[in-house]
This record gives sequence, structure tokens and C-alpha cells, in this order.
Amino acid sequence: MKKFSRRLAATLMAHALGLAAMAPLHSFAQPADPASSAKPTIVLVHGAFADSSSWDGVVQRLQARHYSVISAANPLRGPSFDAAYVAGIVDAVKGPVVLVGHSYGGSVISAAANGKPNVKALVYVAAFAPEAGETALGLTGKFPGSTLGPTLAPAVPLADGGKDLYIQQDKFPAQFAADVPLAKARLMAVGQRPIAEAALNEAAQAPAWKSVPSWFVYGDRDKNIPPQAMAFMAQRANAQKTVVVKGASHVVMTSQPEAVTRVIVEAAGH
Repeated sequence: MKKFSRRLAATLMAHALGLAAMAPLHSFAQPADPASSAKPTIVLVHGAFADSSSWDGVVQRLQARHYSVISAANPLRGPSFDAAYVAGIVDAVKGPVVLVGHSYGGSVISAAANGKPNVKALVYVAAFAPEAGETALGLTGKFPGSTLGPTLAPAVPLADGGKDLYIQQDKFPAQFAADVPLAKARLMAVGQRPIAEAALNEAAQAPAWKSVPSWFVYGDRDKNIPPQAMAFMAQRANAQKTVVVKGASHVVMTSQPEAVTRVIVEAAGH
């Protein structure tokens, strides 16, 4: 019995030592990618009527280039509220950050980057880059071409007295994602996230694009934000580079992810 107990104890001890020896090997087998640690983290901020999945093609390409990527779930409640949320994400990142905003997300990153020395670049993807006091709605109407208004569904009333806006599902593909395969555009229509009506009328804060280098990329077939408006904002921001993707809709990051990724990578390497 004593011999059995000694053998059992020895076996358990050997097993424990084996596990202890294996633990550091397991940790070593999953190190942080050294290639990505030397690069900025890319924080993607979607806009209205979209969600984080709209960036999937861009995320895949950035990861293939060894970038760390965060695709934020934008609350879509208003530029100030949403910017505070994104600023919290930026604060949690160790090292430099490139902020990328789509559509209304451009208003968010313009404010979120204020006072954040680790934000090294801003990338506007078919996005608003408002001046202080401007609104998304005002910038949309500054130039002709947007057909968004008639495609909106009746506003959904909220308990706090506000309203949420959606695009009518049957009008979504042609309005929002005309160059995306129809089956995928229909899925996007069902999964679209609403924006608070008040968010489109909220005046912007002082914009970070006045002090942080910016890049712009958008499609020449955008039906939400007139391409002329985006050209105006890019020029006003003294953009490092502006890329116009021929034939691209408002969701250029979904339909032309490689073109958008190249702009982000250029900004990250600046």
C-alpha cells in the first residue's frame, strides 16, 4: 500500500512538473505578431445604416498586412456621444492609432481624435469632415446630388422622445450599395443599424483634421453624400491624398475594399 502511495505521489508530481514545463511553451507558441507591434492600430468606425461587418473586406486585407484592427460598434446617437465612445477605444490602445471613419463616422473621428496625441492619421471613407458648427445634414445639402431623403422609412419613435432613422429595405440596395452584389446588399438592408435623427442635426465640435494629417477616399456614384461635397471637404482639410473610386457607391469600403485598404495603409505609413 505504501509502495502504491509512493508511486501515485511520484506520478502526480511528474504530471504537475510536466504541466509546468508545458505552460511557458504554450504561451510562447502564441506570441504577438512582431510585424504588427511595430505598426499603428487601425480603428474603423462605421456610419449610419451600416454596422461593423461593412468593414470585413478591409479588415481581412489589413490583417493580411499584419495590422492590428479594431472595428468599433458606433452607437450612432450623436457626434459628441459617439466621439466619447471612440475616444475611450483610442485611450485603451497602446501605441499609435489611425482612425478611419465611414460616412457619419467621419464626424465621429473628427471629434474623437481631439487631444489624442497617439492618433497619427485620419482617413475619411465616403465621410463627413465637418468644420466646427456644421452638421451632417447641412453638409449633405450644401451640394446637389443626395437622394437619401426620399428613401428613408418612417422614423421610429423612441422612449426618450427622439427618433431613429432607417433606409427602406427595398430601396437600400440602389441608394446605399448599388455596386454591391444584390444578395449581399439585401442582407445589409436587413442588418442596417439606425441613426438617431438628432445626430444628423448636431453641430460638430472643433475638428481634429486641422492638426492631424488626413486622407480621403470615396466613390463617384455616391448617392448619400454628394461627391462634390466630399471633394470640398477634402480640399478644405488640406488632405494628404484624395482618391476617387470610379463607379463606387456610398459603401466603397464594402464594394472596393482593396482600394480603401491601400489608402489606409498609406496613411498608416506616413
